[in-house]
Amino acid sequence: MHRARLILIGGLLIAAAVVGLDALFAVHQTQQALVMQFGRPVRVERDPGLKVKLPLIQNVQYFDRRILDLDPSPQEVILADQKRINVDSYVRYRIVDPLRFKQRAVTQAAFESLFGGRLNAAVRAEVGQRLLGDMLSEQRDNIMASIDGYLKEQAKDFGVEVVDVRIIRTDLPPATSQAVYSRMNSEREAQARLLRAEGSEIKARIQAEADRDRTVILAEAKRQAQILRGEGEGKKTEILNAAFGEDPEFFAFYRTMEAYGEALGDGTTMVLSPTSDFFKYFNDIGGRSAGSAKPAPAVTE
Repeated sequence: MHRARLILIGGLLIAAAVVGLDALFAVHQTQQALVMQFGRPVRVERDPGLKVKLPLIQNVQYFDRRILDLDPSPQEVILADQKRINVDSYVRYRIVDPLRFKQRAVTQAAFESLFGGRLNAAVRAEVGQRLLGDMLSEQRDNIMASIDGYLKEQAKDFGVEVVDVRIIRTDLPPATSQAVYSRMNSEREAQARLLRAEGSEIKARIQAEADRDRTVILAEAKRQAQILRGEGEGKKTEILNAAFGEDPEFFAFYRTMEAYGEALGDGTTMVLSPTSDFFKYFNDIGGRSAGSAKPAPAVTE
């Protein structure tokens, strides 16, 4: 009897411990908890710490309170100009009302499927009204603002707060991309040919102007040179005539020295008579007749 009583007491203690442990649950600071009773939401626990619930009757479902990502698969969108593009978008959100979230979405996977569809629908509706150039210009900000405003209103039904919405990429399908590239390449080649033709025309015009200016400058320089040369020759003749008039003997000496310089330069060999008038200043600085001077060698080199 005593042993049976101990076993009963032990069983009761174990049962009490199990019940006591089941009555306690912890909420992490990154989580929020929804207490359920027979599948029906009872209350929400948002503050972290150790919490109490009815054992065996109530259970707890946890929801992340951090910012979460929803990244649906890229979709093909037809633009206003009938071009097709692949759009890849995502949304960042936070669960602010676990009870509302549980009632509308039931599970995280179900929410991502439902809200991902609404994200894609909003992107199709807004981007489909635009041209391809709008996605690459300042209009992109207006597009994102419109999508963001729509999704924030839709998120309230799920107890969710939309933090950010972004279009990651807008790519052309491979076939369309190749066609656009070929057209752009042709346009750039045509523009390059036009620019080269214009450049060649400008080059020819500049070169013609430069050649004309060069011809004018050279002609003017030659004219000035001839004028200066003529003036110099005239001045030279004037000076020489004046010198000849003042001292005919000096003039004869000067002219003879010039003749010596021209005739005897560069290894010239001359065979002349020593009594030639050409050598009259060799033997006598006064230039007296070479015949009265002392004979000199007949060969000069």
